[in-house]
Amino acid sequence: MALAINGLRRSALSVPYSVPISESRAARCPRRARVMANSQTANVAVRPWAASAGTRKTRMHRLIEEEGCVLLPGIFDALSASVLQSAGFKAGFVSGYAVSASRLGMPDIGLLTPPEMADAARAICAAAPNVVFIVDADTGGGNALNVQRTVKDIMATGAGGLFLEDQVWPKKCGHMQGKQVIPAEDHAAKIAAAREAIGDADFFLVARTDARATAGGLNEAIARANLYMEAGADACFVEAPRSDDEMREVCKRTNGFRAANMLEGGFTPLHTPQELKEMGFHLVLHSTTAVYASARALIDTLKVLKEEGTSRDHLQKLTTFEEFNSLIGLKEYNETGARFEKFKVPSN
Repeated sequence: MALAINGLRRSALSVPYSVPISESRAARCPRRARVMANSQTANVAVRPWAASAGTRKTRMHRLIEEEGCVLLPGIFDALSASVLQSAGFKAGFVSGYAVSASRLGMPDIGLLTPPEMADAARAICAAAPNVVFIVDADTGGGNALNVQRTVKDIMATGAGGLFLEDQVWPKKCGHMQGKQVIPAEDHAAKIAAAREAIGDADFFLVARTDARATAGGLNEAIARANLYMEAGADACFVEAPRSDDEMREVCKRTNGFRAANMLEGGFTPLHTPQELKEMGFHLVLHSTTAVYASARALIDTLKVLKEEGTSRDHLQKLTTFEEFNSLIGLKEYNETGARFEKFKVPSN
């Protein structure tokens, strides 16, 4: 028997975490996801660990309970993470778009590798230990085995979760043209593999779909989001809805926690967390705001420096020496160093 989603048929044996359900076996496979796409149905068995996603309590679950809708600014390095923590944010998003730009000077078109993202996340989490960071893991680096390794690598950074998307590799930024998606059951297998790797750890799994940009449109994106939730995700993320009506439709027809991405200049209308909460969203990403602000500040400041040869008349646009040293914790490091300079081994 083969699975059919949006007209695509594949041998069930080629899907490592998906088992087609015949009528005779349905009674023995109660945990299954049903996907409706273009009037066709696919049945995908879901492993027992998927059910644990609804009963676990991670740091992100607790933040959602406390705030209703959690704001996660996009962060790209240790300095921006320090600024985020100093500003009082409880959560942040390690943005693949921003890390690709800051670390490589390259666009978000699949050039950043999972090890590079894990390395960036490690520095970010160390710089802001009081913040819960969700990391953009793109497509996970390959098949289910690659996904499990990526999940474990990112868990080891101290992050509180990750996003995993269903684009064909090389992927693109969610608000760029020309995106393609893999078969839905293949990504459900990746989500199930990620869930198995996470186990009972304090780690929040967000399943992203980019199917809104494909021929299947919003209906297929919603169907995929629900399938991925059944496969074990903690939250779903339908990327790049085009209007308020589409955003409300996503909230009306998807299950569980939902994420929205407020990308300046993108396809999706910009809203406040309160407005998004009223629609039915629980996580609000500002994936590009910080990197755009940083780029604008650098462009403007270096333009002045190039033209005038000095920053003397523009100091109000810069942090002061004292402010910057405070931001990066110089006083605390000096105090720690002083304590150990006076250290003496106790005599017997």
